[in-house]
Amino acid sequence: MLPDINPLYSLSGFFVGLLVGLTGVGGGALMTPLLVLLFGIQPTTAVGTDLLYACITKTGGTLVHGFGNTVDWKITRRLALGSVPATALTLLLLAYFKHGADDGISGLITTVLGFALILTAIALVFRKWILDFFATRVGELEAGRTRGLTVALGAVLGVLVSISSVGAGAIGVTVLLILYPRLPVARIVGSDIAHAVPLTLIAGIGHWFLGSIDWSLLGSLLVGSLPGIAIGSYIAARVPDRVLRPILASTLAVVGGRLAF
Repeated sequence: MLPDINPLYSLSGFFVGLLVGLTGVGGGALMTPLLVLLFGIQPTTAVGTDLLYACITKTGGTLVHGFGNTVDWKITRRLALGSVPATALTLLLLAYFKHGADDGISGLITTVLGFALILTAIALVFRKWILDFFATRVGELEAGRTRGLTVALGAVLGVLVSISSVGAGAIGVTVLLILYPRLPVARIVGSDIAHAVPLTLIAGIGHWFLGSIDWSLLGSLLVGSLPGIAIGSYIAARVPDRVLRPILASTLAVVGGRLAF
């Protein structure tokens, strides 16, 4: 039997999908706070459901980037080398503390989500300044150090995404641009999206075992988001980036502050 479809959730999915298609920012930074603040969904359920939602939607993005040869699988493997064990460890800790501490886990997720959104907003607004700063003072790193820092970045993203479902988008791309300044931006974005698929799948399955997935909610979101992403991607070239990014960053900063404080 198909899950019940809630039109309001589908409309929200369409709105978030449209913004993801327009800006390239991961849906977790938009969808999870929307579910928590607007619909009153428990943070644990919002995060768990959003992880599987992100896995399905980003699989389509990975296929597009893969066919366009804009995925550097070496970078994706390095990220996964750090994120997979970090994700597994984080899920084990969440499972351990879940027994008798549900309020504490919800509070932790809300706080981490808030700070992750603020970091995402900073990365969106100041990305060019951050990249110029590191290019001037650090320059290009040696291969071994770049490899180690990429694995470390994967581990940090694994923890962040497992707890809050946020982090693999603007934050991950910004750091990758610092580590791999010679690569085209499209290839960095494609590699980051490809890495997000196994990361969100593993984290989503972990939350499934923790009982944090609402399947009716997931189905409703996908009904709206899949056409939303398609439309947003189509009209992306017609909307100035300088208009969208400040608006999106301001929204994320306000929502992040509301959740964190």
